[in-house]
Amino acid sequence: MCVGLGAVATTFIAGVLAVRKGIASPIGSVTQMGTIRLGKRTEGRSPLVKDFVPLADLDDIVFGGWDIFEDNCYESAKHAGVLEHDLLEQIRPELEAIAPWKAVFDRQYVKRLDGPNVKKGRNKRDLAEQLREDIRAFKKAHDLSRLVMIWCGSTEIFLTETPAHQSIEAFEKALEEDDPSIPSSMIYTYAALMEGVPYANGAPNLSVDVPAMMDLAHKNQVPITGKDFKTGQTLIKTVIAPGLKARLLGVQGWYSTNILGNRDGEVLDDPESFKTKEESKKSVLDYILQPDLYPQLYKDICHVVRINYYPPRGDNKEGWDNIDIFGWLGYPMQLKINFLCRDSILAAPIVLDLVIFLDLAKRAGWSGIQEWLSFFFKSPMHAKNLYPEHDLFIQSMKLKNTLRYLMGEDLITHLGAEYYD
Repeated sequence: MCVGLGAVATTFIAGVLAVRKGIASPIGSVTQMGTIRLGKRTEGRSPLVKDFVPLADLDDIVFGGWDIFEDNCYESAKHAGVLEHDLLEQIRPELEAIAPWKAVFDRQYVKRLDGPNVKKGRNKRDLAEQLREDIRAFKKAHDLSRLVMIWCGSTEIFLTETPAHQSIEAFEKALEEDDPSIPSSMIYTYAALMEGVPYANGAPNLSVDVPAMMDLAHKNQVPITGKDFKTGQTLIKTVIAPGLKARLLGVQGWYSTNILGNRDGEVLDDPESFKTKEESKKSVLDYILQPDLYPQLYKDICHVVRINYYPPRGDNKEGWDNIDIFGWLGYPMQLKINFLCRDSILAAPIVLDLVIFLDLAKRAGWSGIQEWLSFFFKSPMHAKNLYPEHDLFIQSMKLKNTLRYLMGEDLITHLGAEYYD
């Protein structure tokens, strides 16, 4: 179940349908194309992840979701302009069959959007109950055994924790009272967790990452993870920054700017929504470079992030990075990166992997924060008093070691001393 059936969700859904028909490949998906090394390098055991771990099959996935616009998935995908006409026509009947349910939405939290397909209710508690009924109806209509919910909607305004977020009881009281500190995304989160449905947050919204929701996830034995899909510029940062730190090269400044013209760009043109995204994007360098451990190299970095709405670019986002670095004896150097990427094309395989891995976690009996899925997020969730791990390569090792652990295989440390004994 996707919250938001816009560019990201329809690209994900259309992609899965196309892969099932054999007319496209699931490029970028760890669950579909990734391999995992087992045992020693001399053993030559590197099966596909999907052949090693008992994952849900693509043929078993049924799609549904909510949106403030009434367009079915075919119409929405056409409007998004991400996928070519010929591909969409080959899966048109399946896409047209997926029409959005009425959404929980309030312009107070996403000021640049509005649409007619919106639920009405006595209060936020009533809206949450309507979402729970949608979930139960979807499950019954398609005779489903398991569900996963993933937020593919827009970035909401910047919010911080309040007393309403500190306990399940306080949160439910706040729902009854229409507390403004509970945005639409939290109402979806609450509905999912109450129905025992794993939840991932593809945007930087404050939604599942508050004490009340984490307590509810543990109480109802539900896996949660997120937030904010790691797609374009931040993906590159989590590749480049670990390399600079590994070589102990200093960073004086990192200037990042983006142009994009899709609905996400329009929403982020609002300063309050941009603030939410900025916090997510800027925290990455602080944690990777660890300025407290390397003050001479990283203490006073000038880190600037900009996002500019530019309609002609559509979904084809462009990220520019200027990185001022310094090396031996303090001599200055520069890196300049221009990533012309396709936002939804990068996000779609992340959605697929999260859906399948969260389903795996639920079946394994795991609940609460799934830190092993940090690989997919700009803002990984983590246990209290821990710092988040942002290094892409450490995240990848953690993900694969978790799968080895689940299946009873030896964890791989890459020490390799046994080859030279």
